[in-house]
Amino acid sequence: MPSTRRSLLTAFLTLSLIDAARMRAFAQAAPELPLTLSYDDGDDLTIEREAGPFFRPNSPLERDLYPGAPGGERITVAGFVFDNRCRPLAGSLVEIWHADENGAYDSIGFRLRGHQFTDVQGRWWFNTIVPALYPGRTRHFHFKVQRPGGRVLTTQLYFPGEPRNVGDQSFTKHSSST
Repeated sequence: MPSTRRSLLTAFLTLSLIDAARMRAFAQAAPELPLTLSYDDGDDLTIEREAGPFFRPNSPLERDLYPGAPGGERITVAGFVFDNRCRPLAGSLVEIWHADENGAYDSIGFRLRGHQFTDVQGRWWFNTIVPALYPGRTRHFHFKVQRPGGRVLTTQLYFPGEPRNVGDQSFTKHSSST
C-alpha cells in the first residue's frame, strides 16, 4: 500500500465522538477534496508493523466500537486510503483492533475490533475509545488495510506527543526507520 505516513497520520482525525446522524451527514455532504498530484513531499511510505499477538481474523463489519467499552474516553479515528498517485481507493478494507481503557485486549470475542470498506472518496472512520497504556507499550491502534485485489498492509497508529512513545520498542523501531 503506497500511502505515505503523513497522509495517513494527518488523515487520522482524533475528534470527539460524533453521533451517527451527524457522521452520516458528513459522509454525504463532505466536499470533494482536490487530489495531490504526487507524493513528492519527502514522506516515507507507511511502515509495515507486525499484527501482534492480539489479532483475530473475521472481525465484524462494524464502525461503532465504543459500546464495548462504555467506561472509555470516546474518540473518532478517521482517514483515507489512496493509491500511489493520490487517487482514492473505494472499497478498500480497513480493519482496526486495540486495547480497552484498562490496557486489555479481548482475546475471546470481538470487543474493540471491527472492519469496514472505504467509500468512493477512500474515506473510513471508527467511533471507538482511547486505548490505555499497558506494560511495554504506548497508546496505539492496530490496522490492516487492503485495497481491492491488493496485498494487506499491517501497521500501527500512535498518538503524537504521548510520553510513553519513547519507551515503546515498536514505536522506536517505527520512528527510527524513517
